[in-house]
Formats: sequence, structure tokens, C-alpha cells
Amino acid sequence: MLPRPSLDPRSEVPLYQQLYRHFIELIHSGALQRGERLPPTRELAGLLGLNRTTISAAYGLLEAAGFINGHVGRGSFVTGGMGPTAGLNWENILGPRSFITAPSFLSDPNVISFAVSCPSETLFPLDDWRASCDEVLSGPDLSSVLQLGSPGGYEPLRQYLMECSRNEGVLGEGDDIMITSGCQQALDLTRRVLIRPGEKVLLEEPVFPGLRNLFVEAEAHLTGIPVHREGMDVAQLARTATGGVRAIVLTSNFQNPTGATLPQAARESVLRVAQSSGAVLIENDIYGQLRYEGEPLPTLKQMDDTGDTILLRSFSKISFPGLRVGWVIGPRPVIARMMEAKQLSDLHSDQFSQAVLLRFALSGRQEKHHIRIRKAGAERLKATLTACDRYLPKGSLFTRPQGGMNLWVRLPAPLDAGELLARAQRAGATYLPGKYFAVALPEPASLRLSFAGLDPERIEAGIRILGELFTSELKQLSASSSREPAPATV
Repeated sequence: MLPRPSLDPRSEVPLYQQLYRHFIELIHSGALQRGERLPPTRELAGLLGLNRTTISAAYGLLEAAGFINGHVGRGSFVTGGMGPTAGLNWENILGPRSFITAPSFLSDPNVISFAVSCPSETLFPLDDWRASCDEVLSGPDLSSVLQLGSPGGYEPLRQYLMECSRNEGVLGEGDDIMITSGCQQALDLTRRVLIRPGEKVLLEEPVFPGLRNLFVEAEAHLTGIPVHREGMDVAQLARTATGGVRAIVLTSNFQNPTGATLPQAARESVLRVAQSSGAVLIENDIYGQLRYEGEPLPTLKQMDDTGDTILLRSFSKISFPGLRVGWVIGPRPVIARMMEAKQLSDLHSDQFSQAVLLRFALSGRQEKHHIRIRKAGAERLKATLTACDRYLPKGSLFTRPQGGMNLWVRLPAPLDAGELLARAQRAGATYLPGKYFAVALPEPASLRLSFAGLDPERIEAGIRILGELFTSELKQLSASSSREPAPATV
């Protein structure tokens, strides 16, 4: 008999997270051993007086973190029990994981994957990239390119970005630019400089897990602000941004995972909220250049008269994901502290890749590639929306972005996207369930579809597979519900 968890419904920590931590403690204490079976969700919900969805969410976190494995028809089994070990006990030394990560899906040509937000390799301009590499290798500056560099990045590329940003209106008189190893490092350095344990940070809900996990690891107090079709709920943001908010982090264009874009009026309201609350506004704009229709909106950084907004961007989405080059624009004191933090981490970034990227841009090859991926992205987004309209079960809701790489689907109740994932993979298509993007409110019926890496034919085929599975499951659940006896009346 497992120890009964001590759950506090009045706590700011959601019940499913409290239950998740309870099971981690049992595993690390040895009370739950490797191979032991957890109680079925329905049974445990009855014992604890909780909703079954709460139990499913806790089990989902445990499985995502690698502590249990779920097997359809058999149950969930512990994979991370302590047990006897030879040598150092690394699970004790490392301690429990502080955050969850989405599962990695290996490339399988037989499975159509909507799980990874990245462009198609068939669109990579390999010959143009080779030409740019050759020009750098044969150029007079090769020796300096291969030498140690500045933590701020390859200086010629930094100057190029400063000029482009100044022309765009996102680089103010009091700003500076720093080049990073992708947008993720920019986010990491930003939170290292700005966030202290226990400080309140407002994130979008749902949110990209890589962003959320950085602030979890920083031990910040996280609050999720719902994202609707029009982006972050500004009214909810205004109600929440009181009592010492340290930072507001949002994706202004084609948010991951929903694809939502913040309208102009909402951007103005967000700036007012940030300024009145004294919060630092961190704008993550890595998808803004992937607009396929409609007019672009000014960034929050452009609209901020105070110059305090910190803007993050990346070449990964408009060039190659494996090319880890991002940059951050912010007030000089912030950028100076970030450069100090970067020196502690990796001294300086890879100058060669930055030099090649600069040549790629100056030669006009980057813009040619950009035009090509926007055209392909528009075709793939159209195919995705058409297939969702055609194949998803009645009652499904999904966003209709004008760009980016992702859209968000809410299936009709009582479907659970997490529980259906394994069956979808066996049927030939995969996706990421909404639970991986939760800050505090997992949405069992939600999932992300990432379409940019697939051609229109595979998109149509994959969504047809998913639609048929979801529709069949919904019919079975409806039939089962109709057969249940009516409650007795006295």
C-alpha cells in the first residue's frame, strides 16, 4: 500500500504537480522500486477524491520526465526506481528533475511527424551555403575568423545586425546587440542576469517547454497567462501583473505552440502593463520573419518609447536549425552583464559559422532562401488548415495562423491527446500533446501540429490518419457513455 500523498488544494502549486512530486519522492526514497506498477488512474482518482484528469496529468509528467513508462492495456510502471547500484548513486547525486521535457521522436520514414518545429531539409540551399563557406575559407580574414573572439559575437556580423536593426527601428540609442548560440542561449543568459529564485515571472499558457524550463530551473515563481487566437490574454495579464512581477516573457508573432499573433492594440496594452508594473518585457520574436500573409506588425521593441524591452531573434528558423546563431537587443547595461555571463559559459561563440552566415546574407543568398521558405511555408500552412477542416472530428477547434511553423488543436471532450499518442504513432502519424506545453493548466484535449517540415501531400495524409483515429475514438466513447446505466433516484 503506497503512502497517501499530502495534497493542499489551497496551494498555488496545482494538484497534479503536487502528486507528481509525491511520486518522485517515493521513487527516490525507494518506496517505489523499478518495475512496480502504479495504481490505475481511475482507481487512484477514487481513492484520493480527485478528478481522473488530475491523475492522468501527473502520470503524464512522470512519463515525460522518464520516471515511468505507460503501456496500453497494462498500466504504468516505474522505470527510475533506486535499487542497488555499483559505484556512485547518480540518481541521489543529481536529485529529481526540476522540469519536464517533451519526448524526442527519432526519424522514421513510416511515421508522418508533426512533432518537431523545424523546416524541411529539402529546402536547404546547400550549394549556396557551400559557396559562402568557400568564400570565407579563401578570404583574407580566415586567420582572424579562426582565432578567439569576443563574447559579443563575430564583430563584422554584429555590426551588420546593428545596422539592420537600426534601420528597422528596433535598436535605440541606449541599446546594444549580442550574438548568441541560438535563441535558447539568449533566453538562458537573459534569465541568468535578470531573474532570482522566487521572483514572479509571467509566461504564456501554453508555452514552448524549452522556454518554460529555463525559468523553472531558475526557481522563479511562474504564472501562466492564457493564449487565445489573438495572443496572450491582456486582460488576464493586467490582473496578474501586480505584487512585484519581475518579467513578462511573450512571443509576439506566431507563438509556439499556438501560432497566435498579438494584435496591435494588444501590444500597446502589454507595454502599458509592463511599464506600470515595473516588469522587464522580454520579446521572443524568432518566427516574425516567417509571415506568409497579411501585413507585419511593429515589434514591442519598436513600440517601446522607454527602450527597456529586450528583443530576442534567431537565424535558425529562417536559415538552418543546426546553425546556432541568434542575437539579443537590449539596454547596454543588460547586454554588458549578459556578455559577462556568456564568458563564464563558453567564452565566445563559433566565429566561423557567423562569418559564413554574414557572407550568406551579404551575397543575397539569404534573401533568396528566405523568399523560398516563405513560399513553401504558405503552401504547407494552407494544406494543414484544409486538412484540419476536412478530417478532424466535429467540434474540434484550431488556430489559423498567418505564418510560423505551428498551430494548436483542441479536440472535443472527452478525447485525451496524450492517451491517444501511442495509437497515433502505430497508425503512422505523431504530434506533441498539449501537456508538454503547460505552465500550470494542462489541456488534455489539446495538441500541437508542426507543419513546416512536411510537404503538402504528407500533411494531408498525416492529418487524415489523425482525424480518422480521433473520430473513431470519439464515437466509441460516445457509444460507451450512452450504454452506462442512469443513476438511481430515491
